[in-house]
Amino acid sequence: MTVITRWDPFREFATLQDRMNHLFRNSYGSEGQEALTTSSFAPAVDVYEDEHQVSLKLEVPGVDEKDLDIRVENNTLTVTGERKFEKEEKEENFRRIERQYGSFTRTFTLPTTVDAEQVKASYDKGILKISLPKKAEAKPKQIKISVGTGNEKTLEAKGPSKAA
Repeated sequence: MTVITRWDPFREFATLQDRMNHLFRNSYGSEGQEALTTSSFAPAVDVYEDEHQVSLKLEVPGVDEKDLDIRVENNTLTVTGERKFEKEEKEENFRRIERQYGSFTRTFTLPTTVDAEQVKASYDKGILKISLPKKAEAKPKQIKISVGTGNEKTLEAKGPSKAA
């Protein structure tokens, strides 16, 4: 009996990826136990925009407000800070460290409609809120349409004139 199997050209890539993952795990980590390391910290950010402002909310729990720096230069918003590792416990007593620590920098290119002189920031319960108001000329304006004023003109489409 003959068995027909379908050939998958991408199966070899999956096998190669598995082998590379295994190589890196053996070189930089231990198979049986997880390494105790602190990884770099990059806070999650939500960005909202409406007709009046652009708002950012950064999750930075455990970061003191004195460890945060917010700057606006050349239509670029840069937020830097640091979540410091608590030295209350000895590192050898830890079995697992999942929280991330260290310095971070988040950079955002701002639209030209933002008024950089009016930027405000607040910090409450681990959330850093940054409000970037829009310039007055950038806010949408509603144009009223006048109806039935009696001054309407009718325009007729004219074709090209024929010269004889």
